[in-house]
Parts: sequence; C-alpha cells; structure tokens
Amino acid sequence: MASLVSCEYRDGIAIVTIDNPPVNAISQAVRAELLAFVHDLNRNTDIRAAVLRCAGRTFVAGADINELGKPPLAPALPEVADAIEGARVPWVAAIHGAALGGGLELSLACTARIADGQARLGLPEVTLGIIPGAGGTVRLPRLVPVPDAVEMVTGGKPVAATAALALGLVDRLCDEDLLSAAIGFADDLAARPGLPPLIGRPCRNATDMDWQGKATAIKAKARGAKAPMEALEALRDSAHLPAHEALKRERERFLRLAASDEAAALRYAFFSERSAGRSLASIASEPADLARVGVVGGGTMGAGIATALLLCGCEVQLLERDAAAAEAAHRRVGEMLDASVGRGSVSREAADQVRNRLAASSDDMPLVSCGLVIEAVFEDIDVKRDVFSRLDAIMPPDAVLATNTSYLDVNRLAEMTVDPTRVLGLHFFAPAHVMKLLEIVRGRHTGDRALATGAALAKRLKKTAVVSGVCHGFIGNRIMAAYRRDCEFMLLEGALPAQIDAAMRDFGFAMGVFEVQDLSGLDIAWAQRKSTASTRDPSLPYCHIADRLCEAGRLGRKTKKGWYDYGDGGQKVDPEVTRIIEEERARAGVNALSMSSVQIMQRILSVMQREGHALLVEGIAESASDIDLVMLTGYGFPRHRGGPMYLAAHESQRTPGSVPAAAIGAASPFKDWLIKP
Repeated sequence: MASLVSCEYRDGIAIVTIDNPPVNAISQAVRAELLAFVHDLNRNTDIRAAVLRCAGRTFVAGADINELGKPPLAPALPEVADAIEGARVPWVAAIHGAALGGGLELSLACTARIADGQARLGLPEVTLGIIPGAGGTVRLPRLVPVPDAVEMVTGGKPVAATAALALGLVDRLCDEDLLSAAIGFADDLAARPGLPPLIGRPCRNATDMDWQGKATAIKAKARGAKAPMEALEALRDSAHLPAHEALKRERERFLRLAASDEAAALRYAFFSERSAGRSLASIASEPADLARVGVVGGGTMGAGIATALLLCGCEVQLLERDAAAAEAAHRRVGEMLDASVGRGSVSREAADQVRNRLAASSDDMPLVSCGLVIEAVFEDIDVKRDVFSRLDAIMPPDAVLATNTSYLDVNRLAEMTVDPTRVLGLHFFAPAHVMKLLEIVRGRHTGDRALATGAALAKRLKKTAVVSGVCHGFIGNRIMAAYRRDCEFMLLEGALPAQIDAAMRDFGFAMGVFEVQDLSGLDIAWAQRKSTASTRDPSLPYCHIADRLCEAGRLGRKTKKGWYDYGDGGQKVDPEVTRIIEEERARAGVNALSMSSVQIMQRILSVMQREGHALLVEGIAESASDIDLVMLTGYGFPRHRGGPMYLAAHESQRTPGSVPAAAIGAASPFKDWLIKP
C-alpha cells in the first residue's frame, strides 16, 4: 500500500505532505504515518522546523466520516495534535483549499498558519451531530476572540482566508508560491525558539461573551438538535477551566455525541446527498450547451431561476408576453440580485457584472440560440402546453426543453413536441436562486441527452439533484399534499391549527403546515383543488375548511388573514377560523377528540412514510434516501431526524414521536367517519 504521508528536506526544513485524495481526509492510516514523522523529526537534530502541507486540491478537509460512530482507532487525532504542538521544532501549516474539522484542528496544533487567498477554514462538526474532538473548542478561542470562536463552532460555517487573517486564525496570506512562503515562515520561526504552545495561552476576549444570551439564541435556532448546545458548553469549559480539563471534557462530549442517534441521522443525510441522483451518473450522453439558457415567464419563480442561472455564469434570455411584462421581469431579477448582495452571498461588483448577461424580451426568436429553455409560466396545463407547442416550432432539434411545473404531467407537455425525448421537468424550489434542491423529472420519453443536461445544470448551479418519475406533485409536493390534507382532517377530528403547528415546531420544523400555507398563500393549493374538482372521486373524504377560508378572502399573510390573523403584524389565533372548523365538524357529524403532540406527529409521519412507500413501489422515487433528501432539503424536515423514511427504517433507534416501519400504511386511529363533498 502506497504511503499517504511523505517527507522531504530543504536546508534543515522538513516538508511533510499528506496525500490522501480526494480531500486528504485524516484517516487512521494518515494519522499513524503523520505521528511517526513527528516522532522521527523530534529525533533528527538536523531539522530546524517543519511545514505541514497537502497534495491535491485541498488541505485536510476533515476526518474520515466512515470512522464516525465506530470505536476509535489508534492513534486518535488528539494524540497527533498534541504531538505536533509539543514537537521539538516549530511547525507551520500551509493551507490551501479547505481546512475543515480535523484539518483545522491539525493546523491549530501547529506553531503558525499560512494560507492562500482562496482558502476556507472552519469547524463544521455540528452539521454531523458532533463537536470538534481534537482540541478545536480549546485551541480556537485561544487564537481568535471567544465570541468569534463561538460563532464558528456552534454555527459550523467556514470563514474565508481574509476573514481568518483578520481574526488571527491564520498568521499570513500568500497568493503566489504557498510552499516557498511556508518554508520561509518556518525558517523565521526556527530563529525564535521557545514560542509558547497555543494550549498554554489564555482565551481571547472571554469577558466579551454573553453565554446565557447565546445559549438562548442557539437553542431557538437548533430546533431540538443537541450538538450546537454541546459545542457552546465545550467552549464555555474552555473559557473557565484549565486547558487540560477542557480538553478532557471536549473528548468525552465528542465520543458521546458520535455514538448518538442524532449523529447517525446526520451522517445518513450527508451520505444521502452524495448518492442523490445516482442514475444520472451512468448517463454517457453529452449535455446541451449551457452557456446561454432561455427562461419563459418572468414571475417570481421565473425570475428566481434566471437569477440562479446568472449567478452561475450563464447568459439568460428571458421571454415574457409583452414589453411591459418583460421590463417588469428584468426589474424583478435586478431586485433579487440586490437582495443577494444584501445577504452577503454575492458582491456588489459581481451582481453588477451578471446583470449584463440578462436580456428580457417579448420576442420568441432570441431563444433560438439557447441550448436549454426552461418554461416557468402560470401553473395551468393548457397555458404550458401552448408554450411547448411554440417552443417546439422555433427551437433547433438539439435544444432541450424543460418545465418548472410543480404538479402537472410532464408527459402531456411533451406531447406538444415532435421529439418528446428532449423534454424533462426541472422543478426548482422557491426562491430558486437560494434553495438547493432540484427535482429532475424523467418523463415517459425523456432521453439521455435531456437528463444529462439536467444533471449538468444542477452541478453548475451547485444544487442537489433528485430524480423523480411523473406523478401529481412528483416526490416532495405529493408527500406534502398528503400530509397537509391529513392535517386538515385532524382539524375535523379535534385538533386546531396552532396545536398542529406547535407539534411540528417541537419536532424540529421551522414552521408548521398552516403557518407555511399562510406564508405561501392559500390560493395556490385552492387553485389546484379547483382544477381537479371535476375528477375527484366523490367517495373519498374531503375537507372543506381551507376552501371556506379562501372563499372568505383569507389567503394568508398577503391578505392579513389566513389560518391566523396578521392584522397587527403579528400572528394570532383567529376565533373566526375556530368557528369555521367547529361548523365543519358539526356538518360532518364528528365528535371532537383530544390529540397530543405525539399523536399529531405520529399521524404526520405515518402519512409521509406511507406516501413515500407508495412512491418507491410505483417507481417514482429511486430510493428511500432520495425521498428523505427531498424532505430535508426542500420541505424543512429537521435534518437531525434523518427523514421520514429513515425514521421508519430505524424503529429501534427512533426518537420520540417517530413511527416504526410497521406503521407505514396503518389506518388512522381517528378514521371512523367519512366526509363527502
């Protein structure tokens, strides 16, 4: 087996190189070889200093995730970090790419750090349900101010190289020959013996930290996840305890959390993201040229798609029905770019540059030069069929045609083209330039080139692609419609909107189902219900409550009234909604039952799992993990729970309120009645 760590010597400076592609994960083999070199260099009196670097595209980007949750393998990373920090000679970390997790902890053990201008540094362990376990919570606040260390560790987001320099996380930046600069830096340090190790320094700005206020904020944001609060407590230990005691407690926390259900669920989510859209990887066909992409429809969704395309480097030709609508669409995209600048996700200079790649028009013909055209007009099958007929008439035969429909039949749209193999669905989630999920919908005749184009687009947009077959709502909206409908049945059975929403928030959702409806607008689902009313099976249960709210003009936040009252800017329970619910209960002849939060979540999860099971049986979804990923990424399912299908498959490890696999397809405990339209 080839060595993963090597060492060369230049004028008394040892250059230790980790080469474990693709991301130089610090596996057991890497740790063992690196520790051996530390000991060797301690014995070699000809060596004055050492540089720790990595081959390939990045510094150590983390631990080997496959080792998490398993018994630790010697040597553990803390042993390696301690050996580097206590080495006879100074060590300099030469950082390029990403120094994350265990990679940053290794660099913190070094005497100094130098990075290139594109480097990113962070401790993202909380995103995997753990905390740093090799001194990260102890050494970091001795290098950067404690409030900044708290933000980095409890939030998990990496910082850019320039920010790292300002914080003191790195000592120097180098935009040219990083290795030569690191060697020179090591040579400088060798001339200054006796530098104190980081672990021996006091924490920086510890008195500036409002621990209680931060705990309150983190608890609210974590929505039940334990790792962020554990990370805060580890940092508090670092600020108040001797370093050796803080290190001991950090390691105990790390090992306990690594074996937790939360960490297992988050590891599952991590691997689900990397296996998503697996069928796309086997497609050999070349995708269409994405340098120039057309978007038909410049409303909120179309403008969001156009913004996403601009930000990833595409030229965009936006088509609207008339000149006034085209001008409004152009302005809408500009407002979205401005909002991105305000959030700090793009610089003002970059936003101004991408505007020049946008053209909006009411003329079809500029679309002809686009390799891909995405339709994003009003969610009406006849309107969309007309768009596809027009596109088929003008677009070259090798152009790919996509629809952004949320519910409608992609096959019926493809019928309007001579070659339906070039048609697919690209279901973006609002806001399209922010949300990371993209459902790639494979129609009955969708060809490999169209699918390859969807996959290439997702990669270019840095979105997570999940493949879905054709059904009403595809994967996510089909599941959401099912549990939303059952939540409305629960209103008839005895629950109230605020009770159901509170149960979902307690479980870990940011918002409950009725709060979400008020935010997006009740008229969207109402239009769907009205469009399918003529084909609805009259023998199936139907709940009229949402229809009555819409008929009364209660469309959500935009009308100041929906499931809740927003008249004074806040969100209040409205007695009028309670009255409508009680009237519908009486009409249905239902005796209201009391439901606990656990019962409510059992119902919701059971419906999600039952619908997910049907998606697998019907071949709509490619895997249970794809279903979970859609729910995690697009619908706010708490990531630390793993997903509804994950919970169903892990009965023995499920958290309170989840449902075992045996419950999939089980009858509701409250279904002794039937409501007909």
